[in-house]
Amino acid sequence: MSENMPVQSNGGVADLEGRWRDIYTYLERPGPLANDGFEPGDQVKEFLHTLKILVIGAGGLGCELLKDLALMGFTDIHVIDMDTIDISNLNRQFLFRASDVGKPKAEVAANFVMKRVPGVKITPYFGKIQDKDEEYYNQFTIIICGLDSVEARRWINATVITMFDEEDPETFKPIIDGGTEGFKGQSRIILPRMSACYECSLDMQTKPTTYPMCTIANTPRLPEHCIEWASVLEWAKEFPDKKLDGDDPEHIKWLLDKASARAKEFNITGVTYTLTQGVVKNIIPAIASTNAIVAASCANEAFKIATNCATAMNNYMMYVGDQGVYTYTFELQKKEDCPVCGGKAIKVEINPAHTLEDLMDLLMDRKDIQLKKPSLRTGTKSLYMRAPRMLEEATRPNLGKQIRELMEDGEEVTVTDETLPISIQMTVRFTE
Repeated sequence: MSENMPVQSNGGVADLEGRWRDIYTYLERPGPLANDGFEPGDQVKEFLHTLKILVIGAGGLGCELLKDLALMGFTDIHVIDMDTIDISNLNRQFLFRASDVGKPKAEVAANFVMKRVPGVKITPYFGKIQDKDEEYYNQFTIIICGLDSVEARRWINATVITMFDEEDPETFKPIIDGGTEGFKGQSRIILPRMSACYECSLDMQTKPTTYPMCTIANTPRLPEHCIEWASVLEWAKEFPDKKLDGDDPEHIKWLLDKASARAKEFNITGVTYTLTQGVVKNIIPAIASTNAIVAASCANEAFKIATNCATAMNNYMMYVGDQGVYTYTFELQKKEDCPVCGGKAIKVEINPAHTLEDLMDLLMDRKDIQLKKPSLRTGTKSLYMRAPRMLEEATRPNLGKQIRELMEDGEEVTVTDETLPISIQMTVRFTE
C-alpha cells in the first residue's frame, strides 16, 4: 500500500484496514459479479483513494453524496455550489446548522465532512459551474451531479461531452446524475459518446408550469397568477435594468407586497412568502429520505466505475416511493440526432410563409431541445442575435419577415442559447 495514502481513523492514527475494512472486502478478491478485467489488491485500493472526483451541488443530494463518498474511500473530493445556506435548508441538508445560515454551502459542507472523516480532503468552490473551464473539469476521473436545475445539467453535460477526444482516453469523464422530486427520484450514468446523454432524454423532463399572459395581466384567479404578475410584469416595469434574484430576501419581499395587493384587489387569498419564492424559483419539493436513497445509488455507481469491482448500472434507475417502494432500471437509448452527442443537425419543418418569430416559437416549444432565448444565424448572415444590443437592434426587423425571405429550403442554421455552452445545427425544411 502507498505510503502517501491517508491513515487517520476516528480513533486517531490507525491502519486504513480499520476505516474501510468493509469496502476492502470488494477490492481484495474477485466475486461472481465483478467486471471482466477487475484486478483485486492494493493497486485498486490506492486508485480509489487518490483519484479526483467532483460533486456538483452541495444541497439535499450533495450533502448526502459528500458523506457517502468520504465513507466509501474517496479521499480527494471537490465540490461546487453557488448558493448560501438558508434556514429552509436545515430540514434535509444535514451538514448545516442554524449558525451556518448565510455561509457558502460548498465550504461549510466540505469542512463538516473533513472533520468527521479525517484523512479525506474536500476542496470547495463557491461559485457557478460556468466559472470553470475545460482544463478544470479535465482533472477529474468522475463527475457527479446533484443539481436542481435542468439548465445546469444541460450545461455540464454538453461541456463534458464536447471536451471528450476519442484519441485521448484521459478526456473521457463519466457523469453520474441524480435528481429527486418529493417521493420520486432517479439516478443515471452518462458515458460520453457511448450512452445516451442528458440532452438525449430532454423530452422526458417535465416542463415548468407556465400561466397564460392574458390571465396574469387581466383576470387572475390563483395566488400564483398574482405572483407571476408581480415578477414578470411589475418587476420589469419598476427595475428594467435589474435581474430578479429568487434568493434575495429583499426581492422576494417586494414581490410579496405587490402580489398581496393585487390578490386583495381580486379577492384572492393564499399569497405567502414561501409560495412567492416557490413560484419565482420553481422550487421542487424535497424529502430527506428520498435524497438519501438517490445519493446512495449515485455513490454506489461511482464506486463501481472507479474500481471495476462490479457491473455499473445500464443506465437509468427510477425510484418511485409515492405509491409504495418501487425501482425500475432500464437503458436510455442514445439519439443519433442528439444535438450534443449525436453530431447531426436537427430537422425542423415550417411553412415558408411563416415568420422568423414563428420559427423561434417553434424551437422554444420543442421538448427535445427546450430553448429559452435562441439566436439564429446562417452561414452568411445573422438572422436574429440577442446580444450585443446593437446587433439585436439591427436584426430585430427580421422577426417579422417570412422564412422564405431569409433562407433557402434545406439551408442549415446555427442556433445558440444561454442554456447551452455549444451551438446547435438545424436544417430548415419548407412545408405547406
